[in-house]
Parts: sequence; C-alpha cells; structure tokens
Amino acid sequence: MELFPPLSAFYEAIEGDVRIGTTHISLYMALLQQWNLTGGKNPFSIERISIMKTAKINARYTYNKCMNNLQDFGYITYLPSSNQFARSTVYLRGIVEIL
Repeated sequence: MELFPPLSAFYEAIEGDVRIGTTHISLYMALLQQWNLTGGKNPFSIERISIMKTAKINARYTYNKCMNNLQDFGYITYLPSSNQFARSTVYLRGIVEIL
C-alpha cells in the first residue's frame, strides 16, 4: 500500500534522469513538504528562505540554479516574485490535488 504517492512518483521520475543531483532532490522534497502542509493545493506559495532552510541549501545561487533546473527539466513550474517581500508561486507537475 502506497502511503504518499507523490513521493514515489517523483523518485520513479528521477530514477533515470542523470541531470538530477542530491541538491535537486533536497529542494524538491522541501517543495513537496510545503505542498503537503498547504493541503495539497496546486499552485502554492513559498518563501525562499524557508524552503532553503528546509532543503539545507545555504547559497542563494544554488537555490536559484536548482529551482530553474527543476523547472527546465519539467518537474515544477516556478513563478518567482519580483518583490523580495512577496511569496513566489510553485506548481508541482504531475501531482494530483488532494481533495
């Protein structure tokens, strides 16, 4: 019995994707946790500093690079806020909303 299908789906998707590294996985897990905490709604808003802390990413450059990679590779849609005090928006692709 599968307890958390989105987690399994992500690991199945990245199994053969050589572009994905440990930092990408850590960042996606932090995003998946935020998605879970917000009730499984797509899209959801994020605070960069909170996601970085959860993902154990210290450098803003690394965060931005990995977020952009995840979008380019088709795992998320990332809509960064142009205002540093406003939240960005993320949509996890291939995730069915929890009803």
